[in-house]
Amino acid sequence: MNALFLIVFVSTLAISLLATWRVKRTYLRYSKVPASSGRSGAEVAAQILSRAGITDVEIAEHDEMLGDHYDPMHKRLVLSTQNFHGTSCAALGVAAHECGHAIQHQTAYAPLKWRMAAVGTTNYASQIVMWLPLIGMFTGLLSTYTGAMIMAAAWGVIMVFNLVTLPVEFDASRRATAILGGMGFIGTNDEMSAVRKVLNAAGWTYVAAFVTSLVYFVLHLLPLLTGRRD
Repeated sequence: MNALFLIVFVSTLAISLLATWRVKRTYLRYSKVPASSGRSGAEVAAQILSRAGITDVEIAEHDEMLGDHYDPMHKRLVLSTQNFHGTSCAALGVAAHECGHAIQHQTAYAPLKWRMAAVGTTNYASQIVMWLPLIGMFTGLLSTYTGAMIMAAAWGVIMVFNLVTLPVEFDASRRATAILGGMGFIGTNDEMSAVRKVLNAAGWTYVAAFVTSLVYFVLHLLPLLTGRRD
């Protein structure tokens, strides 16, 4: 089983690193391609929110590269400095994507509501999968069966959270491309292709996260299915 864990760890780590490398490479490539509208990410976000009738969302700047996100609890749309001020296809794509989340929130998009409801439980589950193996290793208080049961439950929660995240993210990207084209911020097919490539690359990081959590869930479920209680 230790060899299996090692194989799974290396494989899932490679998948995650590959997805992260791909999104960074794609983003850097298309951050050098200017959008013909000449608008910055912050300007585009403000106009998209205004058109959607969203007036209570703050657009904030953050200095972390690719740290862009929409915070539904505080109604803040956070853009990295590169995307806040940037006028590239990548910047506009990311800004519109985050606006997609704000619109989801406004329209009570069901998967977003489910993800928001699961955040607290998922945070607890993440702590469990991080610390429980160490506690079991150094204290010996947990049998393999008991530890596997707890870990399977925790990874199951994380897996469901990551599964629900997929439609949330891909729907936001779909909304982003439609809005950018409809509002005239993206003017050519090449620019639209650049936006899609950036958002698709970002989407694969969420696919990688789901695959990782699914694999670890199944891995910890195996002792339960085979009846091992050592």
